[in-house]
Amino acid sequence: MERTSSFDMGGYAGFEQETYVTRTLSSWDDSGWRSLLVQRFRHNPAAEHMTLPASTDHHFWLITEGAGWMQTSGSDGWSRTAIRPGQLGMAVPGQPTHVRYATTAPMETVQLHLPYEVVDRVTAQLGVRARMARPSDDPVLVSMLRTLASAAERRVDPLYAEAAAEFLAVHLVAGAGDAVTGPAAREDARVRKAVAVMRERLAEPLSLAAIAGEVHLSTYHFLRVFKAATGETPRRYLTRLRVEEAKRLLDRGMSVSEVAVRCGFSGPAHLSTAFLRQTGLRPSAYRLR
Repeated sequence: MERTSSFDMGGYAGFEQETYVTRTLSSWDDSGWRSLLVQRFRHNPAAEHMTLPASTDHHFWLITEGAGWMQTSGSDGWSRTAIRPGQLGMAVPGQPTHVRYATTAPMETVQLHLPYEVVDRVTAQLGVRARMARPSDDPVLVSMLRTLASAAERRVDPLYAEAAAEFLAVHLVAGAGDAVTGPAAREDARVRKAVAVMRERLAEPLSLAAIAGEVHLSTYHFLRVFKAATGETPRRYLTRLRVEEAKRLLDRGMSVSEVAVRCGFSGPAHLSTAFLRQTGLRPSAYRLR
C-alpha cells in the first residue's frame, strides 16, 4: 500500500489550535505516520466558541481525562454531553464543527483523522450505501484510539498505522451501511469504475461525457448515480483526487509547475486556485509546511 495522506500536519488547515489546546503528541511528526493522524491534546479550561473548519477526513476524538460539559453543533443543531473519560465524538466530513465547553477538571483528548480515501475504498469494496456511522459508545473505537496513541508515542513502524487505518474503516463502515443488490449494485460498480478511470487518467483533460462513456452510461444518468453514490459531482470528485495527488507530489519535492502538468491542471494558477479551495493553503505554502 502506498503511504500517502489526505490531511495537513495540523489536521485542519488554518485552525489556530494554540488558542485552545497544547498538543503533546502528533503521529505525523513523532512517528512519521502518513496513513492516519493521531494527536493528543491538553485543553484550556474553557472555550466560549471554537470552530473546527470543514475537513474531508473523518475526525474522531476520545476524552481521556476531565470533567465538565461540552456542546457541539453540526447540521442537527447543538447537542450537550458530559465531559468524562471514555466519551467519543465525531466531526462530520465536509461540515464545520462548532464547540463550546467548560471544565471542572483538566481535559485531555486523543484525536484521530482517518483519510477519506481509505473510507471511500472500503465502502466501495463492501458494497454499502452508507458512509460512516456516528459513534456513540463504541468500545472498539475507544480501544483503538488509546492503542494508536500509545503506539505513536513508542514510534511504532508506519506499517502498523496503515493496517490500523484499514481495520478502522472496515469496522466503522461495515456496521453502518446496508448491502446493495440488484440494479443499485450495478450502478455502484459503474461508479467505482468511473473513480478508477479518474485515478488512472488524472493528467488528462477528462470530460464528463468521456467518463460516462467509459462506464456505458448516458451523461445525465452517470451524473445522477455518481452524485447519489458519492455525494459529489464527478467534476468536484475529480478535482479532489487531483489535489490529493498534487499534495503527494509536492511532498516528494516536485515543483508546482511539474505538479500542475502531472495532475491535469491547465497551469500553476489553476492548480493553486483548486488547492487553496480544498486545503486552505497555496501549494507553495503547503510544501513549506
